[in-house]
This record gives sequence, structure tokens and C-alpha cells, in this order.
Amino acid sequence: MRRLALPLAAFTAGVVLIAVALLAFVGQPAQRQAASVGGPFSLTAQDGRTVTDADFRGAPYLVFFGFTHCPDVCPTTLFEISEVLRAAGTEGQRLKALFITVDPERDTPEVMKSYLASFDPRIVGLTGSPEAVARVLKAYKVYARKVPTSDGDYTMDHTAMVYLMDAEGRFVNGFDLKRPPDAAARDLLRYLAT
Repeated sequence: MRRLALPLAAFTAGVVLIAVALLAFVGQPAQRQAASVGGPFSLTAQDGRTVTDADFRGAPYLVFFGFTHCPDVCPTTLFEISEVLRAAGTEGQRLKALFITVDPERDTPEVMKSYLASFDPRIVGLTGSPEAVARVLKAYKVYARKVPTSDGDYTMDHTAMVYLMDAEGRFVNGFDLKRPPDAAARDLLRYLAT
């Protein structure tokens, strides 16, 4: 029995040390991730104005990356965002959502303006030079790739996550749109108070 006690004690101590290390480590990646997603940008809005990330501070906002030639995911997501903003009512008038293109070659401010006319007016379309857009994609850790189609055109593969940013422009988390708009709006509105 004594021969088993020492290895058992060493094993137990090892498990405890690993558990303590894991508990200490679990909180760290989320903090690093939150700090490393997003950042300063300067892009062109659908009305031709140059805007920066600072223009959206003061209230929480959503960020979605997509493109105007997207056949399904982008218009569906923009519709869902519109429904959440509508459900936020007058209490949510300061809320905004950014639709940042992953296809700046086709998505000019004029194209973005026409496309976004079908959605809530609080959704701001942003585009810019390919280099400016690439910097924003990198800052938000967005995957985007041009994919040729059989007819000689192209489509875009891209990250379809909706980002929730706090009133200071810091990344909070991915925002879940797959729930009733009222529930999503309540969740978003609670960030107005923080």
C-alpha cells in the first residue's frame, strides 16, 4: 500500500497543478482575443463621407463583413440586423451596425447606398481602397477570398460572424442573431447602460 501512496500522491499533485494552470489560462485567451479584434480604421461610407472607428463610439454597435453581390448570407444577415434594430425601438435609436465590404472592387459607395436602401437606415455601409479594406479585415481577423465562377465572374468566400463592439469600440463577442429579434435587441440594449 505504501508503494502505491507515493505515486498516487505525485499523480494527484500533478492533476491539481494542471487544473490550476488550466483555470488560470482559461481567462487569458478571451482577454487577449478581445483586445486583438478590431481597431482603428478609416473608410468611406455609402454617402461618400470618410469615417473612422471614432465616429461610432458612444454606443455599442454591430459589425458585419460581406458584399453586395452575395446571394444569400449577406442579405439574410442584414435583414436580421434590421429586425433587431427595429425591435430595439426608440430606446435603441443610438445603436448602429456597420456593413463592411469584403469586395471593394465592386462595392463603391454608390453601390453600397443602393444595396442598403432595403435595410434599416442605421446600417452604415463602408468601403474603401483594397488596401484600406484589407487592413480592416486583418484587424477583425476576417477571412475573405475571391472565388472565380464558371461564367467568368467571381464570388467571395468570407467570415459571416456578426461582431458586437462596446461603446468604446472594443470587441465584446460574436452576436447571436439566431433568436427572436426582441431577445437579441434586449441583449444589445443592455450594452447601452455599460
